[in-house]
Amino acid sequence: MAFFSEGIAEDKKDTAEAPPAEHATEPFAFGDFSWLNGTSRKTTPPAFDSKYFTGDVTFDLNYTHSYNNPIDNTVVGSTALARNNELQLSFMGVGGDIHVNNIRGRVMMQFGTRSTVVPRNDNSSYKGQYDLQTIYRYISEAYAGYHWDVWHGINLDAGIFMSYIGLFSYNNFENWGYQPSYTSDNTPWFFNGLRLQTFPTDKLKLEFWLVNGWQSYGRFNHSPGVGVSIYYRPKETVDYVFNNYYGRDDEGAPGRLRFHSDNSYQLRYLNRKSGFLTKAAFSVTGDFGIESGDGVTPFGKTDTKTGVYKPAQNFISGMVYNRLWFGAKQKWAWTAGGGYMTNPGQYLVLAPTGYADTLFQAQTGPGSTFKAWDCSTSIDYMPLPGLTLKLEYVHRAVTDLGAVPGTTPLTGYFAGAGGVTGPTGYTNTSGYTWTSSGASIAPPLGSMSNADGSPWKPDMRKSESRIILAFIVRF
Repeated sequence: MAFFSEGIAEDKKDTAEAPPAEHATEPFAFGDFSWLNGTSRKTTPPAFDSKYFTGDVTFDLNYTHSYNNPIDNTVVGSTALARNNELQLSFMGVGGDIHVNNIRGRVMMQFGTRSTVVPRNDNSSYKGQYDLQTIYRYISEAYAGYHWDVWHGINLDAGIFMSYIGLFSYNNFENWGYQPSYTSDNTPWFFNGLRLQTFPTDKLKLEFWLVNGWQSYGRFNHSPGVGVSIYYRPKETVDYVFNNYYGRDDEGAPGRLRFHSDNSYQLRYLNRKSGFLTKAAFSVTGDFGIESGDGVTPFGKTDTKTGVYKPAQNFISGMVYNRLWFGAKQKWAWTAGGGYMTNPGQYLVLAPTGYADTLFQAQTGPGSTFKAWDCSTSIDYMPLPGLTLKLEYVHRAVTDLGAVPGTTPLTGYFAGAGGVTGPTGYTNTSGYTWTSSGASIAPPLGSMSNADGSPWKPDMRKSESRIILAFIVRF
């Protein structure tokens, strides 16, 4: 959000007669948009605020139970969750906004399971020396920049930012649901680079990006990624979001380009002060992306000169959610929704964990396929502006999990009862070794056996159902 400085009269001799300087209103301040999916519902002042610093603190804890009941408690294929049947601190965000005259900045540290779950999906850190995942792991946002009082504000910032793709916010306090659908969970959560925000009117934001790449601390190839984000809110009841990205983000394929378009529409179709049902809204999001070059095409094509078939690599997904608020104080809400994803080439599929990751890497790439769908429903209790208690049911399923020709396809994607870590579910009884930093090194897959002497393999299933309990506090 833009920062606006106080006006100062240019001619001191005329201050008595001159009217006070008028500044453009802050963008999107004409209405209450706390109903939006992916936007904070808090309308009360921050708990920590001063002339130069506004604090922002979030505690996000969850307990999730998978009906697959994996022996190692490991969640596969999620960035919101990490471990089953345990109370976990998913995200503790501590930081805030710095504002000194027109200089601005934001620092948000992150601790909890997301500081491991999210960075592990960035392979750019394996290029060159120094462990980028480690040095950036505990930072969710860190940027500094400058604000101009032009139009309704212009901001130029440099640093690590939250992604603009996928509608759902990185902070689950701002979301209608807890486990995002595939459209959000498999698109980037952060960018590293430059951001230019412009607000031509109080209803429109045009945002331009120059970044290292698609959720990458470093850069995969020789050119950076570029993007543009458009937010348009013509009135309090409507929100349009249009996002586009272009880059070259494939390891070992510098000639392969990526394009991605992400588009959302949100409508608040009911809003009244009293009654049983007092507010209702829905959101719909559709994504379309392609990769082309270095042996792949967007939809699959045979080269007329060589006769070689170039497999398809594209991303097509959608998600729809509807939310109802109850009572005059709207302390209760119910959300239902879900979505689907098809991603031939699997280039945006979240890699499974443990030995499932080993098997996944052996079969993924051009020629592989992935189709999946999910649905969820949740009940929120919000007794205070900064407190949310959530109970959510989620079902996810994979309907097509094809491998690169000549490789062995996975039998499933989600963790089954046997887990993905080892026969016992523990690393200290499965032949693991450790580095000086404490990182575990898994033994060869074929070296482990079940209690009956049969070879052990990760237990992979094509579907899972789970219950999530979440406790989220934001100050």
